[in-house]
Amino acid sequence: MARLALALDPATEDRLLADVVEHGHTIVGRLVGWRDVLASLDVLAPDVVVVGAGPETLNGELLAACDDRGIRLIALAGGDAERANATRLGIHEVLERSSPWLAIEPLVSGGVPLPARLGDAGARAPRSDSLVVVWGPAGAPGRTTIAVNLAAEIAAAGHSVALVDADPYGGAVAPSLGLLDEAPGFASACRLAGSDALDRAELDRIAQRYSSPRGSFDVFTGLVGPSRWPELSSDRVTAALAAIRTRFEYVVVDSGFSLERDEELTSDQFAPRRNASTFASLAAADRVVAIGLADPVGLSRLLRGHADLLELVEPERVDVMVNRVRTRALGIDAHAQVRQTLRRFAGIGDATLLPHDGKAADAAILTARTLRDAAPRSALRTVVREYALDRLLPVPETIRRRRFALAPTRRAATG
Repeated sequence: MARLALALDPATEDRLLADVVEHGHTIVGRLVGWRDVLASLDVLAPDVVVVGAGPETLNGELLAACDDRGIRLIALAGGDAERANATRLGIHEVLERSSPWLAIEPLVSGGVPLPARLGDAGARAPRSDSLVVVWGPAGAPGRTTIAVNLAAEIAAAGHSVALVDADPYGGAVAPSLGLLDEAPGFASACRLAGSDALDRAELDRIAQRYSSPRGSFDVFTGLVGPSRWPELSSDRVTAALAAIRTRFEYVVVDSGFSLERDEELTSDQFAPRRNASTFASLAAADRVVAIGLADPVGLSRLLRGHADLLELVEPERVDVMVNRVRTRALGIDAHAQVRQTLRRFAGIGDATLLPHDGKAADAAILTARTLRDAAPRSALRTVVREYALDRLLPVPETIRRRRFALAPTRRAATG
């Protein structure tokens, strides 16, 4: 369900309030005027803002601020003059003020990708990778860090995102984001999916929300200890991920590290498998991000694991990342050495190299926030953001230039 901020005339608010609550949405603010809305965006962190289409509640500065924060903006017009104001600003999500909530609900629940607000040429290209699994070998290469921050960057682009902790050896997503982990959300989803009871209401109930002014997302927390891994059976994980995909535009999964199948040699063919959740996640993935550490041991583990990974996943679905690239571990020109090693021993010609940015990573862990919130100008966050935009959220370059060029013009026009 969505968090709504309203800036409507009293009669329209009163008419819609009961239906908003009945559909399960939360009203985080009832505001007056566009300045009031603008000042409250970072505090209230709404998913959707519903305003009147007149100039007193809708202008270019508010539209630009919502675009920057990944917040959907819906306008209700009370006449030709208000509709003309919305049209001049380039907003497409405009309905009549007298519209019932049933006509507004599809825009709130599904919505239109933010770049579509810039006109027909600004529509985002169709998504090709809606379920992204982050995998890496043993040795803490940074699976959770990358999964968390990919989810943050996708959410900041205006999409609904679920972050799933499917590591059967114990979850790390919840403590990384300061969330409660007494009741594992993904294990609950798996149990409900196993009994065919995982509907939208249950998904909303068991998910926890990471709130951010510039990109909130839902989290299905992981196991609190390694002893509970039998709860993540292959069939249940597959069914749970399928159900989550119907609720969210993007799903990012933090998977386990082990690709061993030795346990299947036992005589009991019906016994639970420790790594079943990892295999099920990889099988369901549209895109797999394989991450390793940039040191001799880490690269060796990545190369061996990558070979095993390609036995499960087609090469075209796998992207390689190398974390903590630094001269102190590899010598002069560390980036070139990493690329040469990957090309020579695994035939990997394209990899994303992440800089060793301990200060930013420490700030995120210390504050239990994403890099986007804790260290927005850090080099590490910049590379993660570029990967998400270029590989997971493909938008033509002309659209990006247009999107970022509009904000100053709007502010100048409405100052």
